[in-house]
Amino acid sequence: MTAIKHALQRDIFTPNDERLLSIVNVCKAGKKKKNCFLCATVTTERPVQVKVVKVKKSDKGDFYKRQMAWELRDLTKVDAKDANKENPEFDLHFEKVYRWVASSTAEKNSFISCIWKLNQRYLRKKVEFVNVSPQLLEESVPSGESQSVAGGDEDALDDYQELNTREEQDIESMMEVCEYAISNAEAFAEKLSRELQVLDGANIQSIMASEKQVNILMQLLDKALAEVDNIEGKLLSYEEMLQSVKEQMDQISQSNRLIQISNTNNGKLLDEIQFLVNYMDLSKGHIKALQEGDLSSPKGVEACINASEALSQCMNVALKPGHDQLMAVKQQQHLFCELRDAFARRLTNHLNNVFVHQGHDQSATLTQHTAELTLPKHSPLHRDLLRYAKLMEWLKNTQREKYEGLSRTYVDYMTRLYEREIKDFFEVAKIKMAGTSKDVKGKFGLHGSSGKLTGSTSSLNKLAVSSSNSRRSQSSSLLDMGNMSASDLDVADRTRFDKIFEQVLSELEPLCLAEQDFISKFFKLQQHPTLAQGENVDDADGTAHSRPVSDHRHSISEKDMVRMMMNKIFQSIETELNSLIALGDKIDSFNSLYMLVKMSHHVWTAENADPASYLSTTLGNVLVTVKRNFDKCISGQIRQMEEVKISKKSKVGILPFVTGFEEFAKLAEAIFRNAERRGDLDKAYIKLIKAVFNNVEKVANESQKTPRDVVMMENFHHIFSTLSSLKISCLEAERKEAKQKYTEHLQSYVINSLGQPLEKLNHFFEGVEARVAQGVREEEVSYQLAFNKQELRKVIKEYPGKEVKKGLDNLYKKVDKHLCEEENLLQVVWHSMQDEFIRQYKHFEGLINRCYPGSGITMEFTIQDMLEYFSSIAQSH
Repeated sequence: MTAIKHALQRDIFTPNDERLLSIVNVCKAGKKKKNCFLCATVTTERPVQVKVVKVKKSDKGDFYKRQMAWELRDLTKVDAKDANKENPEFDLHFEKVYRWVASSTAEKNSFISCIWKLNQRYLRKKVEFVNVSPQLLEESVPSGESQSVAGGDEDALDDYQELNTREEQDIESMMEVCEYAISNAEAFAEKLSRELQVLDGANIQSIMASEKQVNILMQLLDKALAEVDNIEGKLLSYEEMLQSVKEQMDQISQSNRLIQISNTNNGKLLDEIQFLVNYMDLSKGHIKALQEGDLSSPKGVEACINASEALSQCMNVALKPGHDQLMAVKQQQHLFCELRDAFARRLTNHLNNVFVHQGHDQSATLTQHTAELTLPKHSPLHRDLLRYAKLMEWLKNTQREKYEGLSRTYVDYMTRLYEREIKDFFEVAKIKMAGTSKDVKGKFGLHGSSGKLTGSTSSLNKLAVSSSNSRRSQSSSLLDMGNMSASDLDVADRTRFDKIFEQVLSELEPLCLAEQDFISKFFKLQQHPTLAQGENVDDADGTAHSRPVSDHRHSISEKDMVRMMMNKIFQSIETELNSLIALGDKIDSFNSLYMLVKMSHHVWTAENADPASYLSTTLGNVLVTVKRNFDKCISGQIRQMEEVKISKKSKVGILPFVTGFEEFAKLAEAIFRNAERRGDLDKAYIKLIKAVFNNVEKVANESQKTPRDVVMMENFHHIFSTLSSLKISCLEAERKEAKQKYTEHLQSYVINSLGQPLEKLNHFFEGVEARVAQGVREEEVSYQLAFNKQELRKVIKEYPGKEVKKGLDNLYKKVDKHLCEEENLLQVVWHSMQDEFIRQYKHFEGLINRCYPGSGITMEFTIQDMLEYFSSIAQSH
């Protein structure tokens, strides 16, 4: 068993880093005896894993293989079957029960004892041991006693160390020399003992021979120590001699260090002085330019710009700590502050005079533009002032209060100037809108091309309203807009208004953009939010330092400042535009269409250029008013439709608001072609067409002279034709609805009218159909007393061809009285009646053939006769 155990350890468990502690030869209970081995093993690496491994001898060779393994922690119960009697059977309970029979009871007990010890040592798990002798479950035994097989194997393997390759080779070579080592172990052991004694004797002799060598080595060491003492004495004397030299060298080093520090300090002082001289020295030419430079000449302005920039560089130089305590620096800073303040005062006074002078020059040339619809150009003023833009930037960074004072002065002067120009400009525009007759010129004081406008806006509005009353009576609503096409005066007035309004916007747009661009460049206001810079101020001793601006200035961006200045300068534009829009709306409410398109286009253009510009904001506000007027115009047209009254004595025909809608749509399509606000027109179309539909139906219901179907048919035919020709995409559903209503009422009118010429024949066949519907068979209808063949012949004889033609002729005359001439639907209706009459004829013939078969009864006239009747009647009329 020991040989098998070592073989299993070597072949199976050592390659897997495991130690074999116990082994038992077993076979399964109740089956053929196929022997195998159960092995208790532990791993050599931490953490230790304890396993029970089943090993079986291979069928193909004389070697063992690992067949199955269980973790010891999965073991729940060990059953030894009998604790008092020797019984080789035992059970191991893992995931299922495994029943084994050991080759001997001793091997079984040794294996169970090993399992118990491994559980106690590594797992401390409550494994149930049943029918096991208590002696096997002892944790330890006395040192002097013999141990069990399992315990002995475990302790021995605790100290076990595997031979390495060299040791194995040495043992093998030794055993080869002594071939009898295996057969005669005692002789081999005796030989090894003798060789060991020989080696011990050699070692003792070697130790005794080396004693002399040790004594000689000790003597040499004593001599070496004496020599070392001698050398140490010499080194001490040398050190004393060099001590004085060291002191002298230390003094020389200290002197050199002080010289180096002095040179470094002198270099730094020279750099500081050079820095102050280079960056805080202002040339005499710059000082003279700041004090006496000519601000009215281009060369003088250029010199002042260069001098102001040099002064700013000197004042803004970053001084190092301590520089501001130097008297020369204080004096230079004081000089800079005086130069700055003096030049700022001189620049402010000069620019104030320039503003005043340029304002008077512009007002003097204002009369040249009063008779023309143009605004004066301010490009010369802007060009002259832009020379001072860099000086304004310098003033903004150094003297914020004077800079803001100059901006206020400029805004005040330009506000008054633009207010006069814009007021006169809009007066001319209003006069041109109202008319350019001599009466208008005389009434409003416009004498000659360069005359002065003296008329007031209120009186001008009255004149505009009175001069357009006649036109408004024809074209201010959809009710009478059908007459508008014949009025060339309305077309000319609207065209003139459109051109005037476009010219007004075209003149205002470049004016506002140029002024905003100038303000941004001249006052150095960027079109993005920035915080105001700090302002340099002087203390009592003349020292300059930075002082933060107020919280209010921090809260206003430069973009907001541009907007505020523009709002102040052009504060009258929005008011004048709203006044002009109100005047145009009074002249003709449909002018709101032109204004909506033009204003939307200019707002779109301004927003693309700069969404936050003054022009974009102002035009956007005015656009709201225009859109409101447009909505009011549409609502007014709808209200007038609802209030329409028709004559009770004459036929209705095409309603005026239907024709008016057609003209409105044609006008709107021409105006809104490629317009940005097409959606507003589409919404207005929806509102108007719904109102037209509703009011056509209302008028048709109220009509007494003209049948309801005729009113609906004619008007919806006109609406359908209009929408089909204009091809308005948003009204496609309404176009289809108009066609449906026209078709339905045409059919209804035709059916109702055709019942009169063959009235008795209609009543007779209606009775026949009623009997069939009640269940009477068609071939039995002729046996009914009221519907026999004699009654049918009697009714047919009442409608000979002449009577039918006479009835149709009367019907044609009646239809002609109902229909209007404008829509020209008479032939359409007459043709539909012909088709309906033929359909009824064929229906009557079918009933005769089915209900009176073989009777030979036919109508007094044929289909060919009917076609001739209809044709001759139409030609005769």
